[in-house]
Amino acid sequence: MSYDNLVIVLAVGAGVPFLLAMVPRVPLPGPVLEIVAGVIIGPAVLNLVQPDATVQALSIIGLSFLLFLAGLEIDFQQLHGPRARLVALGLAGTIVLAGIVGWVLDLAGLVESPLLIGTALVATSLGLLVPILKDADAIDRPVGQLTIGGASAGEISAVLLLSLFFSEHASGPGSRLLLLLGLACLTALIAATSIRAGRSMWLSRAVVNLADTSAQVRIRLTMLLIVGLSAVAMHLGFEAILGAFIAGAVLRLVDPDAERTHPQFHVKLEGLGYGFLVPVFFVTSGIQFDLGALFADAATVLRVPMFLAGLLLVRGLPALAYRNAGLSRAEIVASGLLQATSLPVIVAATTIGLKLDAIRPANAAALVAAGLLSVIVFPLIALPLLNRTRTSAKSAAEGNPD
Repeated sequence: MSYDNLVIVLAVGAGVPFLLAMVPRVPLPGPVLEIVAGVIIGPAVLNLVQPDATVQALSIIGLSFLLFLAGLEIDFQQLHGPRARLVALGLAGTIVLAGIVGWVLDLAGLVESPLLIGTALVATSLGLLVPILKDADAIDRPVGQLTIGGASAGEISAVLLLSLFFSEHASGPGSRLLLLLGLACLTALIAATSIRAGRSMWLSRAVVNLADTSAQVRIRLTMLLIVGLSAVAMHLGFEAILGAFIAGAVLRLVDPDAERTHPQFHVKLEGLGYGFLVPVFFVTSGIQFDLGALFADAATVLRVPMFLAGLLLVRGLPALAYRNAGLSRAEIVASGLLQATSLPVIVAATTIGLKLDAIRPANAAALVAAGLLSVIVFPLIALPLLNRTRTSAKSAAEGNPD
């Protein structure tokens, strides 16, 4: 085992924030630059690093931890009540449109698996969305709450669809559905047990006393939950990312006030994920990115805007359902653009699809390229719209103090 390639990958991950700090006026998401840097140092350009066993193992763990952090971002309060009906309506529209887009592309002979393409188009980059809405002071406004609710529903659906239909370990969809129900029951049991254990005065006191010592017991228990549910998911025939995603959702469900009651806990988890494991995944994705396949012919390059338009159609158009919540036209457009911002699940879907021969390298490269463009272009258009509606809301509030 060699650490040489891993050192280069970690050096790139450490250098990216400094590069972004040099151009603060360019709101380029870190994962985009990490993937681009991986392409440059990888076999496609400079050939300075190879994705050996050590790098690939950490990359897989990084993907699982990224999905865990995505599950941790889910706000279950946004998934019930009147707004939940609008989110459900938007999700239904997304799934229908994803099926239509996949079917049309398949009829045109442009894709190998319409189901995989449709699944990849369903998700939203929830982890990238939350900071954008916070920066625009929109996270507590109806537009922010609906967008986060829609993104959460899309991310959950995409991970479930990937696990049901695209797994190396399971048989038919029917058996997978039964096993998924079994996993859901086990998850409910774990959540109920965790909530009950949290009511124990002795156990709560022990966790508080050990949380910020060298024991770091909350982190240890969290890692046990992630790896344990990932192992169970794999034994049941699903991808490990499903277990990791569920682990994040369970933790958010049983400890919804963690950011208030023990704020350092999430900071430590994000430090472990975004400071170490997740950058390895994104840089390695860039190293494995098939740049040659993308630029092999003009037809493949033209598929990038085609997939980008597919994202906008599948995830953006259903935001029209939010009109019933009183959102302005600018807010609806901004919400649609933000919901069409997607990258991590696209990378995960293409990675799994390549293993199963469900997608050609050219289409995988074009789909990832479309995801890269979505996280650059769509937020740049949406932010001014959100800022304009925020200014209008403040002006209205000042004009009507009552």
